[in-house]
Amino acid sequence: MEKLTTVELFAGIGGFRLAAEENGIKTIWANDINKLAAKVYESNFDDGTFILGDINELIDTIPDHDILTAGFPCQPFSKAGKKQGIDDFRGTLFESIVSVLSKRTPRYFILENVNSLLYLARGQNFRTILNALASLQYKIEWNVFNAASFGLPQHRERLIIFGVRDARPNETFFLTVKNEQALEPAVIERIADYTSWKRIAEADKKFGSWGMAYNGTYITADIPEETYFPAKKLKDVLQKSVDKSFDFTADTEKRIENSQYVNKYYNGVQILYNQGGGARMGYSIFGTEGTAPTLTASTSRHYERYAINNTFRRLTNIEYAVYRLS
Repeated sequence: MEKLTTVELFAGIGGFRLAAEENGIKTIWANDINKLAAKVYESNFDDGTFILGDINELIDTIPDHDILTAGFPCQPFSKAGKKQGIDDFRGTLFESIVSVLSKRTPRYFILENVNSLLYLARGQNFRTILNALASLQYKIEWNVFNAASFGLPQHRERLIIFGVRDARPNETFFLTVKNEQALEPAVIERIADYTSWKRIAEADKKFGSWGMAYNGTYITADIPEETYFPAKKLKDVLQKSVDKSFDFTADTEKRIENSQYVNKYYNGVQILYNQGGGARMGYSIFGTEGTAPTLTASTSRHYERYAINNTFRRLTNIEYAVYRLS
């Protein structure tokens, strides 16, 4: 039996590829425009599949494949960004995904983005994206997953959008027995009868954490987060010996003079000190008895401060890697 093949857009350093290889799926083409990400990707997967450059100039060179994966840029939809979103997918990088799906019609696609995409601008941005995908003859299902639910000591909620051609409209891939038991009976009935689903174009409020779409219609609901692997704390993955270059001790001690000791947990993250005394993530000092907050694209002296043993420091490159991949 031939292996399934995948193409990886906005590949970064190869997160989707790791999952593909673990499941016996062959990556035949990958792309990103970031030169530093490309350097890491090619050092990890040196087989000539990675192409550096602007995806919009490369679409016609993408080979036929079974699965398209893409963690398309999330800055317009992130809670940490300016939340500008999109009113029309044309003219954005999401358009390149639509173009590839239209030209190559892979059997499956898997897309990843921030969960705030579901509710930013009362769901208008997700409505635009969902409408574009649903017009391509795919049955679509989405769900919000948390890295902490898979045994990683990081609170990181991400939206996964899965599409498949030639699937039954009401066939679910993400719902488990536990999830279904938490749904209202009316929702269960509507899942079974997709003719009762609402029109995507008429959606006028935020979308739930789970949903399905087919032929211009959708159904959505909020479902409880499920734990798939035992929880892990940040302290479980810390290195025993760390270079002083990661140390923020003196600077942090000054900051504490203008901060409030709170020692509370927010989304599983232990917050020891905060300038406002609340759960605001910026300018906080974190403990290690809970999970780490969502990793940012780059380390920040204002954001990545942890009380570890008798020092205040940021996490090391190895610790980042361990609690992403452990």
